[in-house]
Amino acid sequence: MADSVPAEDPVLTAESLTAGYNGVVAVADVNLSVSAGEVLSILGPNGAGKTTSLLSLAGVLPTMSGRVTVLGEPVDSRRPYRMARRGMRFVPDDRGLFPSMTVSEHLRLARRRPDKRREHSVLERFPALAKLQSRRVGLLSGGEQQMLAIAVALLAEPRLLMVDEMSLGLAPMIVEEMLPAIRDLARAEGIAVVLVEQHVGLALAVSDRAVVLNHGRVVLEGEAGALLRERDRVESAYFGAGEFADEEHGDADRPSVV
Repeated sequence: MADSVPAEDPVLTAESLTAGYNGVVAVADVNLSVSAGEVLSILGPNGAGKTTSLLSLAGVLPTMSGRVTVLGEPVDSRRPYRMARRGMRFVPDDRGLFPSMTVSEHLRLARRRPDKRREHSVLERFPALAKLQSRRVGLLSGGEQQMLAIAVALLAEPRLLMVDEMSLGLAPMIVEEMLPAIRDLARAEGIAVVLVEQHVGLALAVSDRAVVLNHGRVVLEGEAGALLRERDRVESAYFGAGEFADEEHGDADRPSVV
């Protein structure tokens, strides 16, 4: 579990968020917030509404009702460039890269400044990319592509980073390397991070807080450490057996159930 961060005004807030497709509600009455330097995970079984929630939070999918704000400004799905200018970056589960372009070309396009100091700083977190500058993205492994997608987002110096299913199709060993890197950057640079993640134990280990969705509603929320200690109860109620590693757990700081 990540260490707690000082309380401050949230970077992202969702109030009674309801969203869906073609008039059919997929998530309803979701309330959450995340502050600078904090990592929030959105968890739940397949079909729970995790990605729909993230798309609505990012302004990619219009809300049906409720309110989402980033740095105090309402998110407007008709003007996503405004959110980008305010420091929001969204990494989709397909990574959003161009197979015919090289690693170096992606990084160069993502830089906000002509000098390469920021690029060097980001590559220190993902040293494998430094050795792949001339390689085309289509020839990279899944893990290398995901590292590049995260690096491209970080080069923009985001205030808010949203990542959808980072571990999708990746070996657990790679995920165990990348998730802590994101947590450390959030801490070091005050980035608010929202993760949708299928590796529940790993996500909770690097998060400050988490919300659990089931059937489109928040059914469990709390501090990440408390949720880890409630392993058996969380597994049996919402995930099914085997999603967590074998951490020991206790009874203190029980998460709230909605």
